Amino acid sequence: MQSTQDPFHHHPELRGRIIDPLTSYFRDFNVREVLKQRPELHWVLDELRSDAQRQASRKQMLDQHGDGDLWVFAYGSLMWDPAFLFTEVRRARLPDYARRFILKDTWGARGTREIPGLMAALDQGDGCEGLAYRIARQNLETETEILWRREMIGRSYVPTLATALVDGKPQRTLTFVADHSAASIHTHVTRQEQIELLSTGSGFIGTSLEYLQNVVNQFTALGIVDKDCSALLKEVEAHIAARQVDGVLG
Repeated sequence: MQSTQDPFHHHPELRGRIIDPLTSYFRDFNVREVLKQRPELHWVLDELRSDAQRQASRKQMLDQHGDGDLWVFAYGSLMWDPAFLFTEVRRARLPDYARRFILKDTWGARGTREIPGLMAALDQGDGCEGLAYRIARQNLETETEILWRREMIGRSYVPTLATALVDGKPQRTLTFVADHSAASIHTHVTRQEQIELLSTGSGFIGTSLEYLQNVVNQFTALGIVDKDCSALLKEVEAHIAARQVDGVLG
């Protein structure tokens, strides 16, 4: 992790459960390189932010942040694959927000236009459990560029500085909140639609089911009980099992 301090000092149970940023697929992620291998996804280019738009957004956030290390609140895939170098990871909770499975993926990552997938986004709510990563001040330019190239590639999120409780203490953190004006955000998705999308969605990163499983697995390692995610996973697995039985019997 390029640090004299052990990033997992406070949470050794996460060692081996978070992909080393230097080996992460997202470390060198470039959408145009992906599209060279998957020309059927070229339509996605019209849905993405331009490089100039991403850089302007990133600069605005860094100006708001000011000097010093930056904490990033993770509630989805960043919990197991941040891709940016961090000097510390801590358990965290973000009040007034909630993890909601409302991001419909048609872009090819964990779903397609023909068979969409589903991922989580951060929305208003009663509190969200997750992780907080600390990016050292001297690495802000390179590591936030990597983060923006991934999280701000599309128009699903609004980068937001909010106060999280990091191991119980207030800490200003950067996070990515659902943009209700984005076509990918479906705030009125039903439970049955969530189950179906999570059961069938698949893309070049993996399946929507794996995404949900990873969220629950990270919480299990931390001793966090997230009843909503656990219940949703059980329903999705039951739906898949029932469909497989129907297929065999049919």
